[in-house]
Amino acid sequence: MAEWTGAHRPDEMPGRNARRSLFVDAAAATLAVGVVLLGGMHFFGGLLALDTPALGTAFAIYAAISAVSLGNLGGHGHSRFGFANIITTIRGAVTAVLGGLLLASSGFGHHPEALWLTGSVVAIALGLDGIDGYFARRGRTASPFGARFDMEIDALLIFFLSLAAFQLDKAGAWVLLIGLMRYGYVAAQTLFPGLRGELPPSTRRKAICVVQGITLWLLLFPVVASPVSNLLAAGALAALTYSFAVDVAFLLNRSGRGHAG
Repeated sequence: MAEWTGAHRPDEMPGRNARRSLFVDAAAATLAVGVVLLGGMHFFGGLLALDTPALGTAFAIYAAISAVSLGNLGGHGHSRFGFANIITTIRGAVTAVLGGLLLASSGFGHHPEALWLTGSVVAIALGLDGIDGYFARRGRTASPFGARFDMEIDALLIFFLSLAAFQLDKAGAWVLLIGLMRYGYVAAQTLFPGLRGELPPSTRRKAICVVQGITLWLLLFPVVASPVSNLLAAGALAALTYSFAVDVAFLLNRSGRGHAG
């Protein structure tokens, strides 16, 4: 019987073909959203105060999000990228636009009309949050990759929204703690291994996540000004701090019981 001399064994080919198909789907979704993003910038760039530096920064953020997501497709476990991840990709594109405006636009915050339009665009990303999870469960494409992809987009959007609140003088520099808290939690995991454990599902955590997103989104609009904006931001920070404190205490207590046992 002739010996198999190909580069891969026959039983490895289906898996490789599935991974190739998955990558093509993901790359096509990324490219399609990039084209839509470019068209949106062309038609609405002037209204959004999206100048050349901001446009370049937005594309850099979007490219980074895409590179990270495509580089971690191994945790997807399905042969198709899935409609749910396409929705998350769209949310990533909107997040990139907001980041470009905040980090590089010379006209951000100077025109009320632009802020109303920016708030409307961000509403798309907030409105789609949770819908991607629904389609993932319904289409049976839920995966660790999809959950992580969604979580990273959520965290980046919240950070940019908190940065917007600060730049628009809706609250002091302390409002940045809302956007930085999740990244501080990840950094703390290097010092406290017990924080790396998985948390059980929590309605409290989900509700506070939604509330802080909506609160920071409201601060984009010119009609919400100090002292109301300060009170709203302070309430969101207090709720988020409480939520993180509960989760940290749970993980550290569980870790301590494990060591004691």
